[in-house]
Amino acid sequence: MIEPGLTGGRLDGIGVYTRALLRHLPRAGCSVQPYSWPRIGAARGADISIGKPLPQSFERASLVDLAMPAAHRVHMPADLFHVTDYRIVRMDCPVVATLHDALPIKYPEWCNPRLRSVKNWLQRKATAKADHVIALSHFAIDELVECFGVKRERVSVVYCGVDEEWLEPADEAAVAATLVGYKLHPGYFLTVGTLQPRKNVERLLDAWLMLPKQLRDERALVIVGARGWRCEALVARIEEVRAAGENLVWLDRVTEATSLRHLYLGAGVFAFPSLYEGFGIPVVEAFASRVPVVASNASSLPEVTRGAALEVDPHDTGALADALRILAGDARERARCIAAGRARAEQLTWHATARQTADVYRAVLSQ
Repeated sequence: MIEPGLTGGRLDGIGVYTRALLRHLPRAGCSVQPYSWPRIGAARGADISIGKPLPQSFERASLVDLAMPAAHRVHMPADLFHVTDYRIVRMDCPVVATLHDALPIKYPEWCNPRLRSVKNWLQRKATAKADHVIALSHFAIDELVECFGVKRERVSVVYCGVDEEWLEPADEAAVAATLVGYKLHPGYFLTVGTLQPRKNVERLLDAWLMLPKQLRDERALVIVGARGWRCEALVARIEEVRAAGENLVWLDRVTEATSLRHLYLGAGVFAFPSLYEGFGIPVVEAFASRVPVVASNASSLPEVTRGAALEVDPHDTGALADALRILAGDARERARCIAAGRARAEQLTWHATARQTADVYRAVLSQ
């Protein structure tokens, strides 16, 4: 299994998913050994990876594979290898690959533009080398078929989740201390995710600014997320709004899982108006934290929420503002969303993810 690198102490969605499998697969009866691709051109110490290094870089293995597609196989001392990102090569054992979404090919304008066309070409080539594919939602299957040419019969859907401790009561004093450390008052509007175009944070900011000033003063908008690609305009807008004295907080360096959980527990409303998600782990984290959720009605999110969130068109700023206002003030709708969200989170645990993933492994090995 590929182990993600840590850059600046932060893990993205793929990293969270991979780490969760590494923790929980042993409980599902799997013996797991993490591996990492060597980094070409990386300065010593610039990127920390945990796990054994693979015998060659992904770039070199891909080039050799392209030159000798019928003969080349990377040797792995394993019964099965699980690639948890898109860097797939042929191996001398079965390969299972998790494809989180088709975003880079479907919407390249939302992605890092550096070598985009080359990366997309390599991803299409790499996907064909997997013996079986795991998708994170049924929504994702059609896009994987369309964009990567994956055969439907090669795809299994396994949902993401949360750790069981997210479902357990937290230390209230520790939560309060975290909020004091960030100078936050409980009840704020919260969103979590790397700042990038598809997360739709700028429209969320516009919706929050449409709320009455008294409500904005009572309930800050707290944005938790590191800088991503193509976020320069959003960062400038955040700074502009903060300079105008608005109750807006941007936390770009929340690296500890405990602190993140405390930030969820201190929120009054969680907003996730993303334009595109292969799954959307933050929604389930909010559900587990008993926070009512406003979520986009686009891509995989309705499949994840199953009616437990207040769903809105992510392009409709007015509808988003109305949803924020409702969940801030309508006690009945808040209670409904909290109860339904909690029930949904109890169905979506990383232990369940690992168990179902192990079932995929066994099915592949039995073929």
